[in-house]
Amino acid sequence: MTTEHRQAAPPGTPGGAAPRLDKPPRGEAPAPDPKEARRQARRSRRYRWDITYSPYGFIAPFFLFFAAFGLFPLLYTGWSSLHQVNLNNPNDLEWVGFENFTRLWDDEFFWNALGNTFTIGVISTVPQLAMALGLAHLLNYRMRGSMFFRVAILTPYATSIAAATLVFVMLFGQGDYGVINWGLGLIGIDGVAWEAGHWSSQFAVSTIVIWRWTGYNTLIYLAAMQAIPNDLYESASLDGASRWQQFVHVTLPSLRPTILFTVVVSTIGATQLFGEPMLFGGDEAGGAQGQYQTLGLYMYETGWTNRHLGRAAAIAWTMFLLLIVIGLLYAFITRWVGRSTGEEE
Repeated sequence: MTTEHRQAAPPGTPGGAAPRLDKPPRGEAPAPDPKEARRQARRSRRYRWDITYSPYGFIAPFFLFFAAFGLFPLLYTGWSSLHQVNLNNPNDLEWVGFENFTRLWDDEFFWNALGNTFTIGVISTVPQLAMALGLAHLLNYRMRGSMFFRVAILTPYATSIAAATLVFVMLFGQGDYGVINWGLGLIGIDGVAWEAGHWSSQFAVSTIVIWRWTGYNTLIYLAAMQAIPNDLYESASLDGASRWQQFVHVTLPSLRPTILFTVVVSTIGATQLFGEPMLFGGDEAGGAQGQYQTLGLYMYETGWTNRHLGRAAAIAWTMFLLLIVIGLLYAFITRWVGRSTGEEE
């Protein structure tokens, strides 16, 4: 009879179970698996890459489109402004240096367009922002149908330039064809040749701009007003301040950054004004005597009608540099006002 011998388990610790034979002794780490170690290293590397580079991937489409449709046209226009280029042969560039820019100094049509741009900008921007501020102040109070008025006031902004200008062309039509002249005739006032006059044509174009952008600026002011703490109004009311005094001493100081923002944006828009005067008169000349020709119209006439792409590029870069100067001027004014009120050290 064969006797079977088995290895006895080692004695366990007092009061505990005997250790298992398939586990390494206590204090000795198991041998690492090379495949698992490589897998964990790859996961860690991908995680670090995801954290580091994913944000750049999310914003990359914007920069790609900006480089293709913003930066490249800007640089190419700047390069073209230093050459004589004809629209019939845009690949034939003749180096002329800054001659296209120096010619603008003696160009009476350029100065006429610059003056018209300035006057139309002032006539359209000042009433527009004043009306927007007043409408926002009214909408800021609780009133019935306030949401309807907020939506309705933005309707002109959603209307296309062509449709809006077509309506105003009918309003400012010549003779008895214009609705405004027809109304003036009812009260015994002679009709006005809106398109032929210098100031009348600029007033008509400015009216289109005011109608389209007042609602947009109203909502910006309204959003800024609703961010003003009510404690300020309550304190002013306890001190006996009327609504007008609250508007002057509480609302306006709190809206100063927003007002400066809208002034800058409106100034940029006025400098680039093109659609309204183009559709109002139907040509890029801005009237028989260029009475409402803006810089945008003059650039279009120079480049596409007269086929001088190099000079048109110089006008475009002049407008760009002018906007930079305006932006720096407003930044200086903002900092100066902040220091005068003690907001900046």
